Amino acid sequence: MKQQIQFGTKQIDFTLSFLDRKSLAIKVHPNLNVEVLAPLGTDSKKVLAKIKSKAPWILKQIEQFKTYKPGTPPRRFINGETHLYLGRQYRLKIVPDKINVIKAYRGQLFIHATDTSKDALEKQLQQWYKQKATNVFTEMINEILPQFKKYKIKQPLLNIRKMSNRWGSCTPAGKIILNTELIKAPKGSIEYVVIHELAHLVHHNHTKPFFDLQNRVMPDWKKWKDRLEYFLA
Repeated sequence: MKQQIQFGTKQIDFTLSFLDRKSLAIKVHPNLNVEVLAPLGTDSKKVLAKIKSKAPWILKQIEQFKTYKPGTPPRRFINGETHLYLGRQYRLKIVPDKINVIKAYRGQLFIHATDTSKDALEKQLQQWYKQKATNVFTEMINEILPQFKKYKIKQPLLNIRKMSNRWGSCTPAGKIILNTELIKAPKGSIEYVVIHELAHLVHHNHTKPFFDLQNRVMPDWKKWKDRLEYFLA
């Protein structure tokens, strides 16, 4: 059921469910929804008191997720609009030039271009993203792979391309496929996807051993997974 509490000048909306569980849990999801799960038979007043006591934490989580969410409209490729790279927003600066080159510097993304039409600029930026993704993802795999040494994983083949509904995948033959769009996410989120796919080269399904391995290599993976899903939603 949907409910709300007032905390100072802030209103917190949440859904409350009573379930067969031992303790009360409060979850703040990346889409800013607050979910409260309470044991069956719990007094509603006690539940509301607990939520109010956790209100500062709930509001902090909501603000953090708002920070990660760019909420940008479709790109028009004009001066001043923002584009993402490694979790940061960069303001576009278009520079008509005799060469095509892109540089990210001090919060600005300089696109030197011989053709400044929208289609040409979009194509040029996508090529730049692809090249940056190749460099960053390759380096990251090489840094993380030694943590899987005991499992005798071979150096995986890396394929980078746009995917509509997943961040990464792998094949039994040892190929890892990563979404080009990942280069827009924070590094921690990229590391999470890389670790997830490397763990799948050891355990092919989402079994307990798989999650145990992922937890050992990256204990805070859930945080980075949430940021990724919200940041690039």
